[in-house]
Amino acid sequence: MKPFIDREKELQSLESEYRRCGSSFVVLYGRRRVGKTALLREFVKNKPALYFLATEENEAQNRGAFQELAAEFSGNDLLREASLKSWDPIFSILSTFSSNDKIIIVIDEFQYIAGSQPAFPSILQKIWDGILEGKNIMLILCGSLISMMESQVLNYSSPLYGRRTAQIKLQQIPFRYYREFFPQKTLREQMELYAVTGGVPKYIETFLDGDDIFSMIQQNILRRSGFLYEEPQFLLDRELTETGSYLSILKSIAAGHEKLSQIAGNLEIKQTGLTKYLKTLIDMDLLKREVPVTEERPEKSKRGLYRIKDNYLRFWLRFIEPYKSYIEFGNEELVMGKIRESFVSAHAAYVYEDICLECLWKMNTDGALPFRFTKAGRWWDGNNEIDLVAYEPAGKNILFGECKYTNEVTGLRLLTALEEKAKHVHWNLEDRRCYFIIFSRSGFSEDLTAAARKRDDILLVSEENFPY
Repeated sequence: MKPFIDREKELQSLESEYRRCGSSFVVLYGRRRVGKTALLREFVKNKPALYFLATEENEAQNRGAFQELAAEFSGNDLLREASLKSWDPIFSILSTFSSNDKIIIVIDEFQYIAGSQPAFPSILQKIWDGILEGKNIMLILCGSLISMMESQVLNYSSPLYGRRTAQIKLQQIPFRYYREFFPQKTLREQMELYAVTGGVPKYIETFLDGDDIFSMIQQNILRRSGFLYEEPQFLLDRELTETGSYLSILKSIAAGHEKLSQIAGNLEIKQTGLTKYLKTLIDMDLLKREVPVTEERPEKSKRGLYRIKDNYLRFWLRFIEPYKSYIEFGNEELVMGKIRESFVSAHAAYVYEDICLECLWKMNTDGALPFRFTKAGRWWDGNNEIDLVAYEPAGKNILFGECKYTNEVTGLRLLTALEEKAKHVHWNLEDRRCYFIIFSRSGFSEDLTAAARKRDDILLVSEENFPY
């Protein structure tokens, strides 16, 4: 595994903050396992930096540990021996530390201190205003509990609101980087690995060694001692108090109840009672609300669907959670058989649509399409669904696409069906230029290939000409 992959933009943002004159105050947050600490370690290389990892102990114990690190960093023996009841003297000494370069102070898992001492954001606000601001210092607050980080640091009601000079919400790694993680794997194998690990660095790390996707699933997931076996439950337990309620909602969505009314009906609760739960799951990057891409007011759309955003969570809810009793009693092979039987049709095929959408945006950036678009996504109405629709709202061009992740070649019939479904998309229906793109894992039939040669409005993308 390469020591560090992706995160170029995030590193650029941190470097920009580091180079700015005077003080910098950066907030870095994101879901667990997404690589925040690895990013910080890469950034502080060869820079004068104090890195402090907070724990779930009380404030006094965290303050004592921070004091000891600060004394070691500054070489101040008096600070090491001092009996302190506040944070101010520690930061005062750090603010006077002599260095030609900007000093970096990182407080990782910041939410633990704020959780044990609710007044800590106010304490840090006074320290920033009275001690650190204007000094040649870069303060970085890093945290995993997204809801707590937003309320304690980023929210308008937080004492720290308005102090930050930059904020970074770290996301999962895009599929295009999987060729760097798995250079010996084929494109298809990389797609299967992405379907399970979903761009989460810690999950990717567990899958680096293995012959095929199924043996790696067997080793890392199906074994009760495997790192990923209880991972979703762990994530929910760490950040939420009503784990059962959230898990019930996720299970309902994974079972196909994607409309608000369907989720409420399945769980036999009122729709209004779901709002806060859904918002929290969206904030945690575990869930997303989608509307047809042509909707002009997405927030008001009544066609919104809730879908699992995290690939591993989707896999776990489909193949692991329903069969945990089998696994607990040692019937791993039975569950493995179900995974082998429907991994492609029930899981990888849906992730393939996300990969193709990412690919479409790359083709757009590279100028590999007949026109450039600014909006792209899925589209559906009551009777029809199209995997990809891309267009420029101010223009007249629109692109319709389908994604087929099957073992069979894709034929002309799919194009004909796509052309018919496109007629139901009412955007600029009377005055537009339509294009069609088809992604296929197993290639295309001769009749579809022949049609594409004769027409300039058809694009075919298979493994042979996939942009990644």
